[in-house]
Amino acid sequence: MDPRGSTDGTRRLTLAGTTNVVSRSRDFTREALIAWCWLPDGESAGSDPEAAEDVLLLVSEVVANACLHGRGPRALVLDCSPERLRVEVTDGNPAPPVRIPDRGPDERAQPGGHGLLILERLARGWGSESGADGKSVWFEVPCPPGVCAPAG
Repeated sequence: MDPRGSTDGTRRLTLAGTTNVVSRSRDFTREALIAWCWLPDGESAGSDPEAAEDVLLLVSEVVANACLHGRGPRALVLDCSPERLRVEVTDGNPAPPVRIPDRGPDERAQPGGHGLLILERLARGWGSESGADGKSVWFEVPCPPGVCAPAG
């Protein structure tokens, strides 16, 4: 893992060329959320485990989508301020994410195709920014009150 920027509110994990990227990303994010008091570590008074679990789910979805549709994730960036947490995942495919159209009742139980729906429901906002050699997919969630997020 590459926890650059770990002394403030920005952390970066390089994923290109690594294995187990979804679990690495979740572990990296969990460590940051503990440091920022979103999750209890035995010493923190303020925490919001439900909000943290939503973030971990969203990180898993975005990284998995980069694996399946983005030619593999390159990096995960967490940027936490007292107001919000922004998560960005870069990959090697410049094409923007595409939401699968709503499915009929018989098709809803089928695996796959739910990642962007989960992102839309749990994140305050999300989007993607394409570049010449790939894209960045990002989402933001509000910082729960009472946690000790870094002061930008």
